[in-house]
Amino acid sequence: MKLDILAIGSHPDDVELGCGGTIAKEVHNGKKVGIIDLTRGELGTRGTAETRKEEAADGAKFLGVVVRENMGFADGFFMNDKAHQLELIKMIRKYQPEIVLCNAIEDRHIDHGKGSQLVSDACFLSGLIKVETELDGKAQEQWRPKFVYHYIQWKNIEPDFVVDVSGFMETKIKAIRAYKTQFFDPESKAPQTPISSKNFTDSIDYRARDLGRLIGAEHAEGFTVERYAAVKSLFDLV
Repeated sequence: MKLDILAIGSHPDDVELGCGGTIAKEVHNGKKVGIIDLTRGELGTRGTAETRKEEAADGAKFLGVVVRENMGFADGFFMNDKAHQLELIKMIRKYQPEIVLCNAIEDRHIDHGKGSQLVSDACFLSGLIKVETELDGKAQEQWRPKFVYHYIQWKNIEPDFVVDVSGFMETKIKAIRAYKTQFFDPESKAPQTPISSKNFTDSIDYRARDLGRLIGAEHAEGFTVERYAAVKSLFDLV
């Protein structure tokens, strides 16, 4: 199955939080979108790998993606090395996305920066004909996505461009709330974490509103780029 967009996150819920509005909008526009989670989030303070699996499936349904896979890499301990790169290259070649969305280049959680670089390197290596991979016993052809964009996570990194996601925040919030064990619940007896506070839950909306304010829209999501973002005309800008 060829995808238009492949969104990759180090943990289940990274994609929903970082670019859920953009995904919902592109699905609405008829694009085929898939998600790959690098780990099962098994080191998370709240919930378990099993509950995360169920929550991720529910989140995917809200966003309307056509496929979601989990690489099963070790939460907290996966590396950007040959073995991990080759496994991810197999997925990139399997789905042949035009665009890859991935973790912030630098963030509070160590897996986010690691995941970001791992995805970037795998996307490049996937385009090399002499990097050989097989999937289901068949040799794969090389494939390099046209664009790799990094969504913004915990830190307020200045975006290189923003996407107007007005009208799609409700879908994003529903997808995030699918992770019932992770986020704010006043009745929960689970240990508190930085993302389980009401302030964090509220920030999902007010950060998107602030980016939207800056471009004259209701809500927006920001991304950083690895090379110059280009337009064919001044009139392409909104």
